[in-house]
Amino acid sequence: MSLFPLPCGDHLLHGDQLHCAQPRTHLLLLHGAGNGQRAPFQPLRQTLQQQGIASTAFDFVGHGDTGGSLTGSSLAHRVSQTHAVLAASGLHGMSLALLGSSMGAYIAIRLLDDIQCSHLILQVPGAYTPDAFAVPFGPAFSAVLRQQDSWLDSDAWDRLAGFRGHLLLVEAEHDAVIPRALSQRLHDSASQAKSRSRLLIDGASHLLAAHWQAHPDAARRYQQHIARFLLQD
Repeated sequence: MSLFPLPCGDHLLHGDQLHCAQPRTHLLLLHGAGNGQRAPFQPLRQTLQQQGIASTAFDFVGHGDTGGSLTGSSLAHRVSQTHAVLAASGLHGMSLALLGSSMGAYIAIRLLDDIQCSHLILQVPGAYTPDAFAVPFGPAFSAVLRQQDSWLDSDAWDRLAGFRGHLLLVEAEHDAVIPRALSQRLHDSASQAKSRSRLLIDGASHLLAAHWQAHPDAARRYQQHIARFLLQD
């Protein structure tokens, strides 16, 4: 593992890369909001490394080792942070796999216009109206999201319409945050994808990391499922 601190505006992003001698693909992982951070991805990444899949993950501003305040940050800022990591890691211009969890799934979708993506994993995915994109996190951002079914106005549908790689949607059986209809629409929007599949995690809530910790056998099955997905041509 190689750790990196990366200047990004007034912040120092912290992340790491897991390397392989001859990687079969490279996965960029993007965590969600709330208590999200890159650490819970580590068991999955280690399993993937054993199968020749390298990976990069970092903590967004306001989370994990990066720390700092969310004040002034936004969805747009998270896209900028991700581009900074891609550039500094030498990953721009490469064909990548993306895994985005919750809010991170929307960030992954926003990247599709700018990078080559062979495999896209949207884990308990969020989708947001474009009106929320540049609004700083906090009361103003929450006010936009509180508008009835604001996610129906998302630009995610149009952005996925041109995706031609492999798509996997991961849904939690008892997700009280993400409507099942949202995942269905993401699936339906990716009509040009090379493949589309959905995986329902039985008994899980939106907080998948807690589910994996409580159910290690289910976690191992999930890790193997992700590995098989990423290794398909």
